Amino acid sequence: MIRAAKKDDNHNDIAQAFIRGGAVVLDVSQLKRCCDIVIAYRGITVAVEIKDGTKVPSARKLTEGEKEFADNWSRQGKWALIEHVWQVIELLNSITANAKIKELE
Repeated sequence: MIRAAKKDDNHNDIAQAFIRGGAVVLDVSQLKRCCDIVIAYRGITVAVEIKDGTKVPSARKLTEGEKEFADNWSRQGKWALIEHVWQVIELLNSITANAKIKELE
């Protein structure tokens, strides 16, 4: 029997926080050896791994597949680990700040 990948308890809250912040969210959590969601915001695309920040650190460790994906993706693209909703705001603010810097160049 094939089982669906288990989402972290805060998965939907974090995805919704990105949406409320104005990002487009693609949930790819069912894919093996991939991230949980891909977000697009202000012309920037980021692969996002979601972990539950309320769990002990050992329960938040990346799997081997997640590590491999993060290493490969980070060579050419943007990747982020998000454990709390407040980190969503930080990431979106960072993207906004970088976009404003590029506008000034």
